[in-house]
Amino acid sequence: MSAATLPGSFVSTYFPSGAAKRIVGSVVLAFLGSAVMTLAAKTEIYAQPVPITLQTLAIFGLAAAFGRNLAVATMLLYLAQGLVGLPVFAGPVAGPAYMASHTGGYLAGFVIAAAIVGQAADRGWSRSPFKMFGAMLVADILVFALGFAWLASLIGPNKAWLGGVVPFIVADLVKIALASALVAALWKLFRRA
Repeated sequence: MSAATLPGSFVSTYFPSGAAKRIVGSVVLAFLGSAVMTLAAKTEIYAQPVPITLQTLAIFGLAAAFGRNLAVATMLLYLAQGLVGLPVFAGPVAGPAYMASHTGGYLAGFVIAAAIVGQAADRGWSRSPFKMFGAMLVADILVFALGFAWLASLIGPNKAWLGGVVPFIVADLVKIALASALVAALWKLFRRA
């Protein structure tokens, strides 16, 4: 079997073998992934009435490339950076109070989304835009569910639905379609190379 026909993520298929190289490489990739998440958080594509960022697009792309374990580790690193106060989130502030505020459920959902999409990539689904779309859609629904539940506990379900879910639905569907198509296209490109 060639590398292009083996199931798995980009990292598991094309990453150098050897325990030391894999550990060092994984640490480097996790920090690069958290930097990508920071850039995605700071990139607003629509600021009124609620800012829409590229975070879910970044999560889906990283998870599809990294696989479950490295994607989850990357999201945990990203959240840990925010927890200690590094300005990695969409707003200008971070820290425990920010993470417990209105975004707390969504941030927790990032880890679950990374696990779902990463697991799908580990199974070889990233080669099919339709399978990845399905995995990313399920992951996104869970991010919304956690975010909505947390936000509803703070401001009530009606306000949480109208302010924390509805404005993001179309944008997230576009991001899912884009991410799933790009991941499948990258696999085709790697197979040719």
